[in-house]
Amino acid sequence: MPIKVLAFAGSPRRHGNSETLLDWVLASMSREPDVVVEKVALADAGINPCRGCNACETLNKCVQRDGMDIYHDKIVAADCIVLSSPIFCMGLASQVKALVDRAQVFRSRKYVLKLPIVPPERKGKRLGVFLSTAGQNWPYVFDAAVPSVKCFYYVIDIKDADIRYLMINNVDEKGAIEQHPTAKADAEKLGRDVIADLRKRLATGERA
Repeated sequence: MPIKVLAFAGSPRRHGNSETLLDWVLASMSREPDVVVEKVALADAGINPCRGCNACETLNKCVQRDGMDIYHDKIVAADCIVLSSPIFCMGLASQVKALVDRAQVFRSRKYVLKLPIVPPERKGKRLGVFLSTAGQNWPYVFDAAVPSVKCFYYVIDIKDADIRYLMINNVDEKGAIEQHPTAKADAEKLGRDVIADLRKRLATGERA
């Protein structure tokens, strides 16, 4: 079976620094055999913000009918979920935060309804990747975004130890990342390393 990678490009501005970083990672992954990559631009995905109604605690699904209807099952089916976001006002872009908040369905399933997110044989075999860019050169510019990212992955059964990060600061203007001395090489290596890790994990048993 192919390795399934589901990637979310989180910036409202298409083809900027964070999406370029994502494209480098995905291109590296796609060059590996038996890897299927799907990239979703969140700006066009039609995912509404969470209403905070908690109906998912009884329904095991969201009451909203929108773009998340498509991606809910794809998140569960993917072997690797890649999330990219620029840093806006020291946090995730609002399109990415909407996706994270709509993962409340998984939180309700896991902790309130006590239902599995993935079958037992798939636990520990999935990976998450977070890619981010920021204009500021402060070393702490990503600190506020990371907890939300960890929460997103945790409720879809990807542990902290199974999340990979590549975060590039001091790339402000559109296209600035193209001039960064290591970003592209680091992104390509990350893509190769993630697929190699997934192959080892998936070789230990069949997926559901």
